[in-house]
Amino acid sequence: MISEEYLYAIALRECSQIGDINFHKLVRAFGSAQEAWKSAKKEYKKLEGMGPKTVSDIGNKDYLKFAEEELKFCEKNNIIVRLRYLNEIPQLLNECADAPAVLYQKGHLDDSLQKVSIVGTRNMTVYGKKFIEDFFETSHSYHYISVSGLALGIDKEVHEQSIRNGKPTIAVLAHGFQFLYPAKNRNLSEKILQEGGALLTEFSSSRKPDRENFIQRNRIVAGISPATIVVETGFGGGSVSTAAFANDYNRDVFALPGKITDPYSQGCNQLIFHNKATAISTIKDLLSTLGFNKDQGKIEELFPHSETRIQLTENQNIIYQFIKENPRISLDDLAHTISIPSHKILPIILELELFGKVKSFSGRQFIAI
Repeated sequence: MISEEYLYAIALRECSQIGDINFHKLVRAFGSAQEAWKSAKKEYKKLEGMGPKTVSDIGNKDYLKFAEEELKFCEKNNIIVRLRYLNEIPQLLNECADAPAVLYQKGHLDDSLQKVSIVGTRNMTVYGKKFIEDFFETSHSYHYISVSGLALGIDKEVHEQSIRNGKPTIAVLAHGFQFLYPAKNRNLSEKILQEGGALLTEFSSSRKPDRENFIQRNRIVAGISPATIVVETGFGGGSVSTAAFANDYNRDVFALPGKITDPYSQGCNQLIFHNKATAISTIKDLLSTLGFNKDQGKIEELFPHSETRIQLTENQNIIYQFIKENPRISLDDLAHTISIPSHKILPIILELELFGKVKSFSGRQFIAI
């Protein structure tokens, strides 16, 4: 029965040596979580890369008892349990090799709507807040779901602006549903549910918000959407890990550039410099690249073009003209053709992106705007 599958799936995932990838191997080999639970300990030799230590916890009745209590908690609190191997988790997330085997959901999630993940620092500045306000105001007529992590700062602003503009929003948690971290966002989490959004977590109900959970959480934020926008982050900030996951999943990553002296723009500038994110020059271009339908009304630019024509330097003009004549040219091909080392080309391309003349894509490819 399907109900038994949820029981055995939760018990199996709770085993100390069974992560999401090993879980997937087991159900693929044995056909179901129930069969894996019953047979894996005796027949582990048929599984590549698994030894007796990996399967040692499988079959432990304590985990079955844990799973029973977990299902009771979920039923009592209107929590939906979704299993990856039954294709119940969001489609894009399901494509990720390390997607969660078990996903817990409160609220409503319309997987047919496009999702956009928007992340950033807890130390939001006026600059980051203004960008988020402008983004949601400009995209008001489009149908999509925003995704963020329910942290203070950028995440909180994303969820609040979503609600204010009538957009459903998904908050991905780094803990189980017995907790709400940070506690200041409890009212916001309830508002998300009331307004047709959802709370998601891969962690069982009693799991606390331990530090390592946040990085693990970030892969869901990155994997569930075709694009991730990094608004503000410092060097090594948590949002940099979200961008790294998105790059690994071959998703689009965008970053809001800022002054090199601004500490919470330095992470974004670094992502752009290392070609790990496309620089955002205008909201109009961003929405177009995200694949939103063109709006009939006027779309304001984030950085309006000056009436004065931008005067490019000689090297800027050479690179710009060559990209213009060779759309989607790669960095290596560009460096080879114009005989300028790639490490000297990248800063010039960043300048052209900030001027709104060039747009970069994953795989270090560029087009002229």
